[in-house]
Amino acid sequence: MAKKSIGIIINPIAGIGGRVGLKGSDGEDTVERALALGARRESADKAGIAIEQLVDIASGLDVYAYGDEMGETLLQSLGFEFSLVGQPAGEKTTAEDTIRAASAFRDIGVDLILFAGGDGTARNVFEAVGSDVPVIGVPAGVKIHSAVYATNPRNAGLVAKEYLSGESGAVQAAEVMDIDEALFRQGQVSAKLYGEMLVPVSEGRVQHMKSGGGSDEDSLAGMAEYIVDEMEADTIYIIGTGSTMQSIMADMGLANTLLGVDVIENKQLLASDVTESELWDLIRDPQKKVKIIVTIIGGQGYLFGRGNQQISPRVIRRAGIKNIIVAATPSKLLSLRGQPLLVDTGDATLDRELSGYIEVTIGYGHTSIQSVSS
Repeated sequence: MAKKSIGIIINPIAGIGGRVGLKGSDGEDTVERALALGARRESADKAGIAIEQLVDIASGLDVYAYGDEMGETLLQSLGFEFSLVGQPAGEKTTAEDTIRAASAFRDIGVDLILFAGGDGTARNVFEAVGSDVPVIGVPAGVKIHSAVYATNPRNAGLVAKEYLSGESGAVQAAEVMDIDEALFRQGQVSAKLYGEMLVPVSEGRVQHMKSGGGSDEDSLAGMAEYIVDEMEADTIYIIGTGSTMQSIMADMGLANTLLGVDVIENKQLLASDVTESELWDLIRDPQKKVKIIVTIIGGQGYLFGRGNQQISPRVIRRAGIKNIIVAATPSKLLSLRGQPLLVDTGDATLDRELSGYIEVTIGYGHTSIQSVSS
């Protein structure tokens, strides 16, 4: 049986703006700002989790990679044998490097491309290969609207393993979406469909395209009123991202950072659009009680790990799992088509602790019990 082949691409700066509240990583200025704010590169760690799932079948694979931080460094550290197809053009990697790497894999005729990044990376890969080569994305970005990504890094590796080992040979078309980051940072979401790529079929391991939450205005208003009425005195509330959270803030007459994280206490604004480190400074006092309020991403179901990376594993642990409040309209839950809510915090142990069942507030005094999976 002929060896299967895989091409690996890592966008080393993907997601670098998430923890520090920059809502993306596009543009050299954004990367420099993120690093100045104390951000660290995490995409290689996530790619490593995916690639480790291939260890058992590595002897039957031809592995190809791009140079330096775009694949070479990680594969060397994991002990994989591989062939290089090129090197980044400069000291700092660019979108053009991703396009060149994916183009090289297409020309070689690899069976699958595994790439780590966000929606911008998916766009670059799409520009190079279109629907010529099956792909699977390792979610490492801030904004991941595209349906070419696995639900988490481990599942990306398992999807690749199943496909390359012949356990599942079916593929399906999946949307490549991206938004305008400049508008995103101003609180406006302008998403565009760029095309479709082929991804291996793996139910439950590949995410759906993000969808809107519907217009259940009465449920939304009642839900917001109920959550505000139930707020406890002298408790710090971390308010997540999205229009559902905007409704809760509006019920208190407070300004909201639509796509950022805000912090309140006694229904007064403590801080808006905080970075992860700013948030930690606000809640680190062990004498303070802390609660987190988040919604889900319609169509995908994520609670943590998509667009709200400021609410990091240490922040979640500081609040405590029992102090997580989830709010969502009925149409958001229906958009999941029976799939569980998802968590991808970057901490596998925490993701397992978050799994199980959680109460979701869907109206005034009305809740729904939903399953949560990592």
